[in-house]
Amino acid sequence: MNDQIRAREVRLVGPEGEQVGIVPLERALQLAADVDLDLVEVAPMARPPVCKLMDFGKFKYESALKAREARRNQQQTVIKEMKLRPKIDPHDYETKKGHVVRFLKAGDKVKVTIMFRGREQSRPELGYRLLRRLESEISDLGYVEAAPKQDGRNMIMVLAPHRATKAAAVAATANRGGTPRDQNTAEATAGPAVEAATAGDTGTVADNSGE
Repeated sequence: MNDQIRAREVRLVGPEGEQVGIVPLERALQLAADVDLDLVEVAPMARPPVCKLMDFGKFKYESALKAREARRNQQQTVIKEMKLRPKIDPHDYETKKGHVVRFLKAGDKVKVTIMFRGREQSRPELGYRLLRRLESEISDLGYVEAAPKQDGRNMIMVLAPHRATKAAAVAATANRGGTPRDQNTAEATAGPAVEAATAGDTGTVADNSGE
């Protein structure tokens, strides 16, 4: 930029994008000084290098704004976890389903884990039926991204929000003046404490009924 440019001549572009042509570096620097702008190399590898007359401070500011807006609009995916027991109490099930609905509406994926203990491990169909029931009851908000799968003493299924659900979540977040990452970070920080108070289990939303 400006005096740091070492080429003897440059292909000069005006502040409005107009082509000035190939000029000596001294001439380009003089033109920049005449209009109180910077001479900035935009294609240093070209022969001769391409330089443009611009307000570099304003350019950096606008670039930072565009980068911030891009991050603001970027859809970040967070995976939440919900733990249930195969013989969960109906009221507890509705509470846990409410959490799943809230997560999906926020645009997050949900890993649903059925925890088997003792003799329950010989009845995997109980967990499978529970997961299928949950799938059908949240079908308007999300879909099964990973089908139920036995993993040791647990059975796991992953739910993901429909594209329209996630788009609505992003739009709602933007209207509140935050970003998806801001909202997800806040929820990830506060979520475990809130969910622990709900579920009585530190750090996760876990159901302990049926023990």
